Amino acid sequence: MAKIIKNRVHMPELTAEERIKTFDEVPLGYTEEQAISEAKRCLQCTDSPCAKHCPISVDVREFIKELSKGNLKEAFLKIKKDNPIPAIAGRVCPQENQCEGICTMRKIGDPINIGKLEAFLGDWAMEHEIREELTIKEKNQKVAIIGSGPSGISCAVDLRKYGYKVTIFEALHKAGGVLQYGIPEFRLPRKIVDAELSYLEGIGVDIRLNNIVGQNISFEELHEENDAIYVGTGAGAPLFVGIKGEELNGVYSANEFLIRINLMKAYKFPEYDTPLFVGKKVGVIGAGNVAMDAARSALRLGADAHILYRRTKAYSTSREEELHHALEEGVHFMELVAPTKILGENSWVKGIELVKMKLGEPDKSGRARPEETKGSEFVMNLDTVVEAIGTRTNKLFLRTVPELKTNLWGGIKVDEELRTSVRGVYAGGDATSGGATVIQALGEGRKAAKSIHDYLCRS
Repeated sequence: MAKIIKNRVHMPELTAEERIKTFDEVPLGYTEEQAISEAKRCLQCTDSPCAKHCPISVDVREFIKELSKGNLKEAFLKIKKDNPIPAIAGRVCPQENQCEGICTMRKIGDPINIGKLEAFLGDWAMEHEIREELTIKEKNQKVAIIGSGPSGISCAVDLRKYGYKVTIFEALHKAGGVLQYGIPEFRLPRKIVDAELSYLEGIGVDIRLNNIVGQNISFEELHEENDAIYVGTGAGAPLFVGIKGEELNGVYSANEFLIRINLMKAYKFPEYDTPLFVGKKVGVIGAGNVAMDAARSALRLGADAHILYRRTKAYSTSREEELHHALEEGVHFMELVAPTKILGENSWVKGIELVKMKLGEPDKSGRARPEETKGSEFVMNLDTVVEAIGTRTNKLFLRTVPELKTNLWGGIKVDEELRTSVRGVYAGGDATSGGATVIQALGEGRKAAKSIHDYLCRS
């Protein structure tokens, strides 16, 4: 019997001192030798709990088995069968709450580093120009996909594999949705996103950029010209706290802040003409992944970054790795505070008033409810405030399609097969959930593709 190795193979990283001066990716990636060594730690459980807890049902056990034997191409193709963007998902998927969270190795040591192995194989395949060898039996039916984010990507890929003619309509000048604008370079390099998306065009998906459905082309036209539609418009509209002072210069939604940095390359100003004022001290309201991204980006732009959170670190919804990296890099985490108003001078942010909080009984989320401590208000000087408290669906699009029924909070209403209230129209991802993970969106895109295929086969 092979010796059980409890500790995972260390993933090399840029040091905290190095990375706060650059937007380069933090993990440096496994070498082939390191990846194979990590794969060999896998116990090859017969019931494969890791695969059962993957939203897109990647055959984790089998791809790791092939990798452990040094069969890199076979390992990559095992993943690619279910995951259209492994180099991306391996970097941003919350594996610790899914496949790695249920890994049997966790009972005796470190779980297998599934995400980093997936990213390694995705990168290796790009470097060696390895592609799936698909035989597509073409059909005459056409499907339009609105939005090129994760759910639109997976839906498009599966529909092409079924043989349908697929066209993606993307409002922005680059495809990828949140993968392009919402995740910083140090977590997800744009060259990785672009390389993964080139796969779609390679299998015959038509991607039309700068096409806003409802403006450049009407939803009615799409409905008439296509046999089915998938709505994957995401949840790009920001939420705000709703306090006095949010109109001041220097107050950003996390969406605007990150779009300017990521998609418009503000971090390369003046090479890219996208000025972004951050000042010397930035306060980020919230403690999820987006808040960590905003705070770590502000830090790299030369600011002193502070997370302002109404609960404690233990209740942060960010990935463990992202919280660890943020703290390691010097982001300050202020616990048990909530904003009451933003203070300004000459139309610019000068500070924020905060009230101290205490934790009460659990609320509907299962987390301790934050409660104000009366009379505990205090002022913190700031130059910039970034609000990272969540997003909602795109009302601009929904206004153009009033026949699409929505939930009370604004998400598109779908049934268990992801059908909307309009015949032949399906929806998924953040447009229906209001904000989830990349891997969950990929899963819903795949589910929608199967539902659309079943629908078109019956038509």
